[in-house]
Formats: sequence, structure tokens, C-alpha cells
Amino acid sequence: MRWVPTLYFVQGMQFFVVMLIAGLMFKNMGVENDQIARWTAVLGLAWAIKPLWSPFLELARSKKLVVVAMQYLGAVGLGLMALALHLPHWFGAAIVVLFLIAYASATHDIACDGLYMASLDSKRQAAYAGWQGAFFNGARFFVTGFVLKLAGHLETEMGVFNAWSTVFALLCVLVGVLATYNARFLPGTLSSEHGDMTAGGVATLLKEVVVDFFKKPGIWLAVLFIVMFRFAEGQVQTIGPLFLLESRDKGGLGLTTGQVADVYGWVGTGAFLVGSVLGGFVTSRLGLKRAMPLLIVAMAVPNATFYYLSSALPQDMLHIGAAVGVEMLGYGFGFVGMILYIMQAVAPGRFQTAHYALGSGVMQLGFIFAKSISGDIQLAMGYQHFFAWTIACGLPALLLLLWVPMPNSTAPRAETATA
Repeated sequence: MRWVPTLYFVQGMQFFVVMLIAGLMFKNMGVENDQIARWTAVLGLAWAIKPLWSPFLELARSKKLVVVAMQYLGAVGLGLMALALHLPHWFGAAIVVLFLIAYASATHDIACDGLYMASLDSKRQAAYAGWQGAFFNGARFFVTGFVLKLAGHLETEMGVFNAWSTVFALLCVLVGVLATYNARFLPGTLSSEHGDMTAGGVATLLKEVVVDFFKKPGIWLAVLFIVMFRFAEGQVQTIGPLFLLESRDKGGLGLTTGQVADVYGWVGTGAFLVGSVLGGFVTSRLGLKRAMPLLIVAMAVPNATFYYLSSALPQDMLHIGAAVGVEMLGYGFGFVGMILYIMQAVAPGRFQTAHYALGSGVMQLGFIFAKSISGDIQLAMGYQHFFAWTIACGLPALLLLLWVPMPNSTAPRAETATA
């Protein structure tokens, strides 16, 4: 308890700063939706392709050293963001700095999970898995409920650019303090010794893992299913928050930054966690094969909710908050399906852990592809027709169930997913 909460809180905070907060910040700074979607998608590639360099981190004997170094690097990146927003070409500078934070964070993910598994036996891994997920998702609540709220308050006091520069400076200090704490309390040492593994040996093993993955029976159909499962989600989770901020004369709801922080940070995060727990419980009861149609339908709830909001354009926050709660409840409930599908249908075999990482990478690539095109589609269609389009985008995954093999056994107890 001295180190699991702080370790996974930092992991989640860096992830959500890049993948959630950055897009909302750019929206308030006047960047168009297509640019926001395209560039945040490119940044998200860091987490999609991290399995490609994860084996090479085994060359470092001290995972603690890698974790702490990446936390300090993330703190430096947050400080540079505070400075970048004052440069003449601030957008390009901000994207470069966000690249640094994204790849430091993705590398941190690999090392901190490795540290967790290496430092705890199987019994304690299971015992603290709940705390691991709670503090990762707690970082989402902190970033959206407190950081975004603070930014909204400061925007009215000092302007958008100064407000966000102040927020990133404060985040820099916070991550720096947590990195110093973790340097003291994480298990292991900060020194690194050379191991028996070589870079050539790691590269050979990585090639063998990838080749074995793509030789699995029905793997290309499974890859298509994974991509289509997240095709609608990647679009609506990118454009939905921007729609909340968009002015009413452009078809949005015209919420302030603080109001978005309230509905997503408090209502949305809570509903997502409840949905995740319910999704895991229902799937454990029914088994993945019987539960999957229900899980896919649940993934369409956010699309239908945003279509409703774009059609009705409600003004009272209670109405909007209730809709966002339904959206995130459905999202949390349905997302469990893809985590378990990769775990039970794709990963089993000779390299189970590595193949789970590869399957997760494919899942993230599908999300990134959908995210990258969402802005262009929305600008071409408008918000209402765009959200109708995302509902239709969920149908291919449902149709693929006719051919995609599913495990028949009852699903094992699902642990909390963190990405």
C-alpha cells in the first residue's frame, strides 16, 4: 500500500493527460476537430506499439530505475508543456512535447507492470489488483474532475493559454513529487546491472512471438473483429467531449470547461466504473460467447446517447449529466467484452502474455484508426449525422459474431482493465 497506489496513479495521470485533457485543451484554444482528432490519434500510437519495444526493457535489471526515470521524464514534459503554450508556434511545440510525454508514459506502463509482477507473488498480485485498477481510474477522476475544473476556473481569470500553462506547471510539480516518493518506496534498487540477455536475443524472440501470433487459426478474422469492435467507439469517444464544448450555433451544447469537468469527472467516471463491474459480473455469469452480443449492444449506447443529445440539444445540466452517465455506463459495461475476448480467444498458446500484449496493441490500433478519421467525418457531416453514422459503425462487429469463434466456457473473473 506504500507504492501500488502512487505507481498506478502516475500511470493513469500521464495517460489521461495525453489522451483526454489535451484534446479538450486544444478545443478551447480554437483548434478544429479534424486536427485534434488526427494529432491525438498519432499520439495514441505510443500505447498501441509499445509491445514492439517492451521485450528490450528486460535488458534493464532494475525495473524500478526505468519506472522512476520515466516518471521524472514525464514531469519534465509537463513542465515543457507549460512553456510551449507561450511560443509563437505553440501548437507544433505542444504536439512535440506531448510525443515525449506519450512515449515516456507508454514505456512507464511496461516497466511498472513488470515491477508489479516481479515484486508480488500470485496471491498478492490478485489481492492488490483492485487497488491497481482503482488508482489508475482514480487518476481519470482526478484529471477530469479536478484538473479540468481548475483549468475552467482559471480560464475565466487569466485566459485560456495562461490557465493551461499554469495547470501544466502544477502537474509538473505533482508528478515530480510522486516520482521522488516512488524513488524512495518502490521495491528494488535504482542501480542496474547487465543481465544475461542480449539485444540480438531479444529481437529474435520478438520475431518468434509475432510470427507465432499471426499463425494462429482464424487470427485475421479475430483481428478484424477487434478492429470493428472499437471502430464506432474510437470516433464517438473522440468527438463526444468536443461536442459538449462546441458552441450552440455550431450544433454543440456550449458547455464551459468546468461544466464538462463536472459531468465527465464526477458522473462519467463513476458510471464507467459501475458499468465495468456490471459488465464483468454479467459476463462471468453468462460466459463470453453468450454475453458478447449484449456487450456489443452496450458499446452502441454512447453513440445513441450522443445522437439524442445532438438532436434534442438540452440546456439543463441535470439532463445532460444524466445522459453522460448513461453513455459512460454503457461504455464501461461493453468494453469488458474486448478485454476478455483477447484474454480468452486470442492470447492462449505458447506466448500467452506476449500475445495478450499484441492483441491489446491491435485493439488500440483499431481505436487510433477510428479516432484519426473522426474529425474529418464530423466536419463533413455535422454533429447529428455524425453520431447517427457511429451507430451504423457498430453493426459490422455484431454481424461478425456469425463467424468469429468464441470460447464456450464461463468467463473467468475479470480484473480491472487499465487501458
